[in-house]
Amino acid sequence: MPVALTGATIFDGESRISGHALVLDAGRVLGILPPGQLPEGAEIQTLEGGLLTAGFVDLQVNGGGGVMLNDAPEAATMETIAKAHLPFGTTSLLPTLITDTQAHVRAAIAAAKACTSPGVAGLHLEGPHLSVARKGAHDAALIRAMSDEDLTALCDAAQSLPSLYLTVAPESVTAAQIRHLVDAGAIVSLGHSDCGYAQASAAYDAGATAATHLFNAMSQLTNREPGMVGALLNEGRASSGVIADGIHVHPATLRAALAAKQGPGRLFLVSDAMATIGTDMRSFTLNGREILRENGRLTLGDGTLAGADLDMISAVRFMVDVIGLAQDEALRMASAYPADLLGRADEIGRLRPGTQADILWLGAGLEIQKVWQRGKGAA
Repeated sequence: MPVALTGATIFDGESRISGHALVLDAGRVLGILPPGQLPEGAEIQTLEGGLLTAGFVDLQVNGGGGVMLNDAPEAATMETIAKAHLPFGTTSLLPTLITDTQAHVRAAIAAAKACTSPGVAGLHLEGPHLSVARKGAHDAALIRAMSDEDLTALCDAAQSLPSLYLTVAPESVTAAQIRHLVDAGAIVSLGHSDCGYAQASAAYDAGATAATHLFNAMSQLTNREPGMVGALLNEGRASSGVIADGIHVHPATLRAALAAKQGPGRLFLVSDAMATIGTDMRSFTLNGREILRENGRLTLGDGTLAGADLDMISAVRFMVDVIGLAQDEALRMASAYPADLLGRADEIGRLRPGTQADILWLGAGLEIQKVWQRGKGAA
């Protein structure tokens, strides 16, 4: 039976629509219709104001609910992570494996193939083909160049998963390898790299279309060497995730990046979340190293930032309240733009006829009132 959500303004990903109902049927959006055109027999659910918008799409989620994908790269772990992020508005995510062994990479790929959780949209492998010089919290002992065996396994995974997102450094992969990965269907993102502007630009010419957590763990923009930051900002074909918590990127730097970014590529929000989301835990381990949680920061013992203690609705509010971005654009950064990068705009990230009925009901202060996932009330 169709369900019509009425009484709230609807943001479909492009514009706001008032006086209409968002109509759902069989887990998908049937349409945005005026009262006189509702399907006969539709169940009408009246909301008290607020805003209906698409569920968030987070392309970098290392953990949540007290678990890390690295600890147990299994389908059950992915489901736990997805459930932990759902109350914070994330209805689709890519569980992310941080640099680890070949066995862990194989296990994560197998888990993503087997996982049936509606919130798991594929897999993000952040490493191990990175640069030790910009390792951040990644274990340097596990970082290595991409081999022919790795390439074959990743191309096979890209062809069998809904989405495979790969963070690599140009120092550890060749342009030919990037081209093979892209041709197989992978989204290749540059990150954890100390390469210069020319090498980064060559990787984009080879087919890379993204950068991972802009400004963090990458060569910076300077007067004579634009670095990876400069390459991303000047590359209209590429988009980039950004961690909007006021810790990883200074607000002034983020405002400058938004103004400088060449299109049609966009900046989009990622949480880079760790096991802490949805819990009160004060510490956890990654590859045998303790990570401490304090005042919104996650750090190794030496103070190195290790992921983020961030959820997506908090990132959206940060963009509005601190950066001064319009609500609609902040919401696009959390939903439409990452869905576009995955090539899945017809499925997720917007409220259009045929898209999954992944919906958030937000209050005036962008507080989450309710979450629907594939048409079912989930949080």
